[in-house]
Amino acid sequence: MQIDSRSGALILIDLMPRIIALDTAPRTGADVRDRCLALADRARAAGASVVWVRVERPNVDEQPPGSGLDEACAPLEGEPVVVKRALSAFHETGLHALLTARGVATVVIAGLVTTFGVESTARTAADYGYEVVLPTDAMAAFSAEAHTFAEKVVFPSIGTVCASDELEFG
Repeated sequence: MQIDSRSGALILIDLMPRIIALDTAPRTGADVRDRCLALADRARAAGASVVWVRVERPNVDEQPPGSGLDEACAPLEGEPVVVKRALSAFHETGLHALLTARGVATVVIAGLVTTFGVESTARTAADYGYEVVLPTDAMAAFSAEAHTFAEKVVFPSIGTVCASDELEFG
């Protein structure tokens, strides 16, 4: 599947040490991170936007350890980091305005966790009218069954489901 780098963006959800360390399936958080990094490399090489998202717990004085992006996930200059305090990366974050300003029409969404941040962000992206692409081998859930349900039942009604190696940015 070809993603136009002029109007496409890769949105990577919650690649943070404390979330990567969670027990996920059908792949580990580290495997998801590595697949997301490979996607980011390909998107960057083609000039597509890469947007990093991390979550903070609302109404707490101090975030738990491991709340920053994983050290392997260092954004390049000009790559925004969106901080969310809800499931969706769009909720009160300015993400929609950021994407609109960049002329983004297609979003590729990957990361952790399939049935929380990824799914919620994908649903909201579809509501805003973005073309949504979901490389399901670059995400994981708290159980293989939950991931498979999202992949087979929920995601096809939101956008295009594919494998990460099927995506080409250009």
